[in-house]
Amino acid sequence: MTEDVWNEQFAKMGRKYQEPTLVLFSDQVRTEGCGFASSAVGPFYCPGDQKVYIDLTFYDELKRKFKAPGEFAQAYVVAHEIGHHVQNLLGISEKISSMQRQADKAEANRLSVMLELQADFFAGVWAHHIEKKRHVLESGDIESGLRAATAIGDDALQKQAQGYVVPDSFTHGTSAQRVKWFSKGLQTGDVNQGDTFNAPDL
Repeated sequence: MTEDVWNEQFAKMGRKYQEPTLVLFSDQVRTEGCGFASSAVGPFYCPGDQKVYIDLTFYDELKRKFKAPGEFAQAYVVAHEIGHHVQNLLGISEKISSMQRQADKAEANRLSVMLELQADFFAGVWAHHIEKKRHVLESGDIESGLRAATAIGDDALQKQAQGYVVPDSFTHGTSAQRVKWFSKGLQTGDVNQGDTFNAPDL
């Protein structure tokens, strides 16, 4: 379902979209480009083999622990990881990675947050176009996706785990930031509106 949207968006940019492979796993998985990963990592994208790894136990947690059930919440997680694939194909990931190597820990973390928020934005762009094309979203679907974004913000996860929040250690952005960028992608549907790196309010 993500392929249609991204094939079209890349064609508009005069590029060819290379579709990633989706790998479903539980407990642990061996990747070709990123070594071993356990379910503690959650869903992730491996640029080395251009595969999206979805941990099925995370979907269970999303429903039970984070109170974000529903198919659209699951689709949002996949769309976010596909967002990282889009960043990889556009050369954004490599550029940020090289900036992180030269930065101190706080700046490297900030860049990581920007990258994650942009993946949220790309997930929103996908949702915008899929709705425009197929009208598949039902009442409550967007709320379900936003609930998932809210539940897995750094501040929400830290508060749940340790009772307090350490902004300097954020890697994915706050719940509010994640919702904001996903919503922006959803509203605009425009890939060019997702420059989280130069956004004035971040």
